[in-house]
Amino acid sequence: MANAVTQDMPITVAPAGAPTAATTESLPVRVLLIAFALGFLGLFVALPILAVFAGALAQGLGPCVAKLSEPDTLAAIRLTLFTASIAVPLNVVFGVSAAWLISKYRFVGKSLLITLIDLPFSVSPVVSGLIFVLMFGGRGVLGPWLAAHGIHIIFATPGIVLATIFVTFPFVAREVLPLMQDQGNDEEEAALTLGAGGFRIFWQVTLPKIKWGMLYGIILCNARAMGEFGAVSVVSGHVRGQTNTMPLQVEILYNEYDSVGAFTLASLLMVLALATLVAKKLIEARQVRR
Repeated sequence: MANAVTQDMPITVAPAGAPTAATTESLPVRVLLIAFALGFLGLFVALPILAVFAGALAQGLGPCVAKLSEPDTLAAIRLTLFTASIAVPLNVVFGVSAAWLISKYRFVGKSLLITLIDLPFSVSPVVSGLIFVLMFGGRGVLGPWLAAHGIHIIFATPGIVLATIFVTFPFVAREVLPLMQDQGNDEEEAALTLGAGGFRIFWQVTLPKIKWGMLYGIILCNARAMGEFGAVSVVSGHVRGQTNTMPLQVEILYNEYDSVGAFTLASLLMVLALATLVAKKLIEARQVRR
């Protein structure tokens, strides 16, 4: 009887992509939700961005370009790019190595390592900078020894680089680790049985599978490295022309009532952020296509 009933009942299949009853809302509700989303984004995202560019161009393009050519501003741009050029490659090496270790091996302290990787996400950047001051400052744990040997970390470029590395090292690891865990070890083990070495296995088997996730992590890491303010502000000392990065220089110019200079440098940071967003979207689209 059950089979007969089942055979007589018509079977309907919804077209692919068709909205279901659980996800279909009335037209007024959809319009209201869309208007709220667009209004919220316009008020808190688009309007501030436009205000930054408008402030930079308030006196015309000439003063804007002149502000970017000032020695202190150029020094801040160079220091920011230099810091990112060191922090990002080191975080790529650490992130891929940590993801490989966590996904491929079982060892004591594995959960602790994962927790430490996530630590910069939960600690305030100001506290992160203060940690380095307590470690390497003049009255810190290693401060007297460093001073005796003429090594300057705090209020110098090394401290800025260390603080930036600390706040950015989770990004690559957190993007690569889920990919390695989902894909398993079958292909690596097969390559190992065929006589391939560790470096060749990573280069020809593992890296092609994680390259898009790694690039995504690199983009996020680079964006955070160039825009970091809290930790860098604590360890930099705000020495003009020497230890000011772009975000710190924006604060100094704004406090000195140089609104055009502050908004101009902020616009440059905004352009870099928008370029990062575009690169992120391109990589996401490429991942979806693959």
